[in-house]
Amino acid sequence: MSSTKGYVSFVLHAHLPFIHHPESEDYLEEQWLYEAISETYIPLLTNFEMLVNEGVDFRITMSLTPPLLCMLDNKLLQQRYIKYLEQHIELAKKEIERTVYDERVNNLAKYYYDRYSNDLRIFRDKYACNLINGFKYFQDIGVLEIITCGATHRILPYSIYY
Repeated sequence: MSSTKGYVSFVLHAHLPFIHHPESEDYLEEQWLYEAISETYIPLLTNFEMLVNEGVDFRITMSLTPPLLCMLDNKLLQQRYIKYLEQHIELAKKEIERTVYDERVNNLAKYYYDRYSNDLRIFRDKYACNLINGFKYFQDIGVLEIITCGATHRILPYSIYY
């Protein structure tokens, strides 16, 4: 039995199906993008920045798929994301007032108020609504390797589907 050394590479895969409905602001599917920005992409960028600032030597490979990049670059979706955040901030503010006598729920409302307010500040003020440039920055300084893949997972080279 040989003791051949091997390697493992973990790749973060950032993908969403293309969803965009310019004809209406009320499509639930667009919220998938907004939730992904708040729950995944902003936290990733924030943590990358924290690691760099702390002098942590790290390397990450991450795929950014064409549908996701197209949606992140879409000016209308960027403005709708800001509106989404503003609505959630307003709701959290109302919940803070409504739950003033219930410390447990009030603390949760404060958490969401702070979180969505911070997301708005980061998205609008820090990255000027362009998270792609945020990821590019980390690629440019050598800690993030951005790769891509097919626009869909259904059709890839050498895939055999019956």
